[in-house]
Amino acid sequence: MEPLVKAGWRGGTLTFTGGAFDPFRYVMPGPPDNESHVAYFSAPRQPAGVVLIEQANATFGWHDGKPWLHCHATWIEPDGARRGGHILTDATIIAEPVTVHAWGSSEVDIATSLDPETNFTLFQPGGSSHPNPDAVIARVRPNEDIITAIETIAQRHDMPNATIRGSLGSLVGARFLDGTTVPDNATEVLVRNGHVRNGRAALDLLVVDGQGHVHEGWLERGENPVCITFDLLMTRDGGEARAVSRVV
Repeated sequence: MEPLVKAGWRGGTLTFTGGAFDPFRYVMPGPPDNESHVAYFSAPRQPAGVVLIEQANATFGWHDGKPWLHCHATWIEPDGARRGGHILTDATIIAEPVTVHAWGSSEVDIATSLDPETNFTLFQPGGSSHPNPDAVIARVRPNEDIITAIETIAQRHDMPNATIRGSLGSLVGARFLDGTTVPDNATEVLVRNGHVRNGRAALDLLVVDGQGHVHEGWLERGENPVCITFDLLMTRDGGEARAVSRVV
């Protein structure tokens, strides 16, 4: 995170493929721990040996005044199993160099705060805005269909054509265009490919269920509500650098 801090960034998103980690600690989506949450996390897990990343997306922001990452990924464990979930970044070490692609802003601030609706401490975007931004950093709230939420954001900021950069969150299960479903109440997801074309959004996601199994595909429109939160960064096709924050 040091290069992002030195660049003066207050918030952004990162994505990378490849790379190795050892030690590697993570959690998966799980049932509620008590009546104050609709979903929670599994106990932390740590495979013995080097873990190879397939894809990882992370939101960069600030927690208690220090730089922090919210990271979802899929990976291959030493036993050859393909799994995924939420990486515990403060307990995971990079074992081999990896190239990271990042998009961010020195104007939009992403920082954690307690969210009364979900009773989780979550990243929330804030800061200055522009009437016609070239990038939008947003948080999508629970029960909003992620496809239609993206379209609403794009329309509000006159972005008929845009690209989703990185981005991650949780959904209530998942429903794909090919008819397959992931029936879990809570899934961890990360964007593999996403865009808005002529006002219509499409998302190709990696989806992790409560057993750590990885599912993938293009989402069905109107059938994929957010569970806890969804961190979103989208850039105007052909745009430059001005960013705006939004919570929907």
